Amino acid sequence: MALKRNQFGTGPNVSLFTLGTMRSNESLEQMYSVVKEACLTGINHLETAPAYGTSESLLGTTIKKLNSEGCRPEGGWVITSKILPGTGINEGKDQLQGILSRLGISKIHNLAIHGINLPEHLEWALKGDGDKLIKWATQKRLIGQIGFSSHGTFALIKKAIESRRFQFCSLHLHLLDQERLPLAKMALERKLGVMAISPADKGGHLHTPSKTLISDCYPISPLELAYRFLLSQGISTLTLGASKITDFQIAKKLISSNSPLSKSEQDIIGKLTQNSKERLGKTFCGQCRDCLPCPNEIPIPEILRLRNLCIGMDLNSFTKERYNLIGRAGHWWEKNNATACQNCGECLPKCPNNLNIPDLLKDTHRKLVDSPKKRLWG
Repeated sequence: MALKRNQFGTGPNVSLFTLGTMRSNESLEQMYSVVKEACLTGINHLETAPAYGTSESLLGTTIKKLNSEGCRPEGGWVITSKILPGTGINEGKDQLQGILSRLGISKIHNLAIHGINLPEHLEWALKGDGDKLIKWATQKRLIGQIGFSSHGTFALIKKAIESRRFQFCSLHLHLLDQERLPLAKMALERKLGVMAISPADKGGHLHTPSKTLISDCYPISPLELAYRFLLSQGISTLTLGASKITDFQIAKKLISSNSPLSKSEQDIIGKLTQNSKERLGKTFCGQCRDCLPCPNEIPIPEILRLRNLCIGMDLNSFTKERYNLIGRAGHWWEKNNATACQNCGECLPKCPNNLNIPDLLKDTHRKLVDSPKKRLWG
């Protein structure tokens, strides 16, 4: 099977998988082994960031060493790095030049504004110092194309896509959470590249799935099914946060597998959904979002989605991790958990399934509240 590459905005075509280097920066030896394995797998796209500790420096040294050994993908490496929104123009220039210096390159293919999570972040990129920085970097030929990542609202991401400022975007796209899939398709229709962020980890800890999820997805592994689902939707590339060479096993199998879902794959996804609904019974939340806005700013659909996954698929570690990040991750995640519910009842008549939302919120909190885990980044 010929190795497939997808269009990624206006930049070079990229492999169906992207190596994210957040988890491979413990040593030069680790970075070297992981990047070399990525190359042997057929991956040509590398994603890094200044915030990933020593990632950029290790990656720059690794690429130089691999190039000297003749180990490089056809057409060379495609690299994406990131800067945070809100910096002043001079600070932004220093950050970009630092990225280029650490990577040992004079121009980066893809620069992402990392975390357009609030309206003021988008304003910064479109009209503020971010706009000035982008124009300066483009004029100096330091960047190939500009993109963004976002953990923000549906409306904010839509506005960013429609702004015509960006040529690619990185979004949370998952088999078990398809809310942002229409945004990805909108971006693809506009010829933006689309990178799926963390489809394994943030997609439900699919690298360590529950026995229930394994059974529901049999005979395909949950992670392989999740990857196949996203690739079949036309997503440009999926991030793979590898820390060791064995993390590439499924990517090797699927490196050219972006064909439509087979009948058996569709049947398994249907069974997965149906089994989850049966376990939840009349408490299943359909994620219609009719309950919003909540006067106490509780992210009701998101909390009940975690409840769906906890009860319907037995994803305890994942749902506890996500729930206990609420209110502890700044603008990267939700602010209020279920304890903010005042039993006002405003949501009750809005729910088409007549769910007792206040009771379900309390039940979710009882099931999931725990000590928060340290985030890998941020």
